[in-house]
Amino acid sequence: MNRAGGDEKEADDVTTLTVVLGDHPHTRPLKDRTLPVAGADCRFVESSPLYPAFARMVRNLEFDVCEMALATYLQAREAGVPVTLLPVVLVGGTHHQSLTRLPERPFLTPRQLQGRRVGVRSYSQTTGLWVRGFLREEYGVEASDVTWVTTEEPHVAQYREPARVARSDARRVADLLRGGDVTAAVLGPRAIGGQGEGLLPVVPDAEAAGLAWVARHGTVPANHLAVVRDDVLRSDPDAVRALYRALKEAITATAAGRDDSPAGRAVAAGWSDALAKCLEIAGRYALEQELVRSPVDIGAIEKEAALFEE
Repeated sequence: MNRAGGDEKEADDVTTLTVVLGDHPHTRPLKDRTLPVAGADCRFVESSPLYPAFARMVRNLEFDVCEMALATYLQAREAGVPVTLLPVVLVGGTHHQSLTRLPERPFLTPRQLQGRRVGVRSYSQTTGLWVRGFLREEYGVEASDVTWVTTEEPHVAQYREPARVARSDARRVADLLRGGDVTAAVLGPRAIGGQGEGLLPVVPDAEAAGLAWVARHGTVPANHLAVVRDDVLRSDPDAVRALYRALKEAITATAAGRDDSPAGRAVAAGWSDALAKCLEIAGRYALEQELVRSPVDIGAIEKEAALFEE
């Protein structure tokens, strides 16, 4: 068999899968092959930074299995992109600290963002989904109350952004903030420690606010999960299940290295009430923000996820 991305069998009848996973403690055992994937020869493709691989997956189906941002998955599903979600959370955490401001500017409350401009890498970035969700839920700020200034287009080509989204030619989101083009900026977890160095959270006591969100909802926001191409899942479900089982084993084996923070608790494998709640809330937020235009069918996603446990 031949397929773009790697549907091929070696002489010993082992399926070759092209796989993109970020460099996480719980994925390294697979990538360095200390934890073998029985029944599949995984060819790991590196992408640095990781997120451009998401667009390559949902636009061109370049890989067999790919780590995937949650918002990108929801949009791809609505657009009919033939991928299926694996029930594994690879990255997650709270995002009240992700809404940032300049320390030298006057104090700014979240409610004061109404009528302002806020920078975000892409309107469909998952961190932005969670930030806009808590702004509406906790502060009464609707997504439509803000002009969202972006530096990149969405991953899903079929998606059309709302009118309140503007594009900038700035290279980085923090540059928008430091250049005075926006009042606040949404930065992902890694960007906070990089381009966002020195910036302050807009939300007072952001860590406590994030923990309160988790306690209220009974789940931790997920950022990255993983998807598999539907044709790959149909042609060799056993190989895909073998990869899923190995991921699950790696997540269990590395549990002692994760702390009890929301980011540590977010990493998980297998369908659970917490994952269902997370997807339900993300789907509702996405609909409210016009990231998707139709309700997300969590029951259908759960049914698909059951395929990996067979």
